[in-house]
Amino acid sequence: MQKPLLVLFDGNAIVHRAYHAFQTAKRPTVLTVPKTGEIVSAVYGFAQMLLKATNELKPTCYAIAFDTKAPTFRHRMFDQYKAQRPATPSELIGQLGRVRQLVEAFSIPIFEVDGYEADDILGTLSKQASEQGMDTVIVTGDADIMQLVSDHVKILYPKPRGSFSDTILYDNTAVKEKYGVSPEHIADLKALVGDTTDNIPGVTGIGEKTAVKLIQQFGTIEQIYARIAEVTPAKLQALLQENEATARRSKTLATIITTAPVTLNLDSCQLSHYDRNRVTELFRELEFFSLLNQLPQS
Repeated sequence: MQKPLLVLFDGNAIVHRAYHAFQTAKRPTVLTVPKTGEIVSAVYGFAQMLLKATNELKPTCYAIAFDTKAPTFRHRMFDQYKAQRPATPSELIGQLGRVRQLVEAFSIPIFEVDGYEADDILGTLSKQASEQGMDTVIVTGDADIMQLVSDHVKILYPKPRGSFSDTILYDNTAVKEKYGVSPEHIADLKALVGDTTDNIPGVTGIGEKTAVKLIQQFGTIEQIYARIAEVTPAKLQALLQENEATARRSKTLATIITTAPVTLNLDSCQLSHYDRNRVTELFRELEFFSLLNQLPQS
């Protein structure tokens, strides 16, 4: 008998990855519906990833999380949080409705809450699944999610420089091999090094190698500062002391919370609820004919 598995999709991250995969290809292309001219590149890429995860992982349950436009506690704490990000391209905005339509056709429960990022919702749902004895795989294109990896949570992530649907399944060992620290220390690493993607400042003058050594020697940011007198050389100790407030704030900004106001209802997220005929109809409308034979049996 198959062990129950929950697959969680990071909606915004997957859609953006899918869109940019077409833009950064060796031959950038715009995928359209031949009959109407509607641009559907991101929708197609999203559908590819959804089908890949569903067919390869064979989940018993699935759900998806989206960001909302409302600011979060991170924006209130640091007004420059993600401030450098460019506006969403109009070509992509026009495809978001179709992505929602696709998600609804698959009967995938949608979770989104003002004031919380999709990351926080994914963290909360995966924690609730673990508490119910269920393993989780999170499908994402956002490396921040790596901090959620545990004995019960893995991450399906696109390979660097590979095609969008070419992925790696990260567990505890794979995360440590890639980053030099275990998943629970990813936020500490970002607090020291910073994260240009989210505009999180780190400790000026500390690079990744030094940060990894500090974490391996002392542990968390809090533990580093509790033993600050032991940090050598003196120049490194001084850098940490001068930037203590920034480092502590950056860790809070980088930490995914697992107490968002959402509840995982396993009965409502069963894969068996999906209507194959409804998805087939939508795929035919969008002319995703090459994906039809990948649809799982309902």
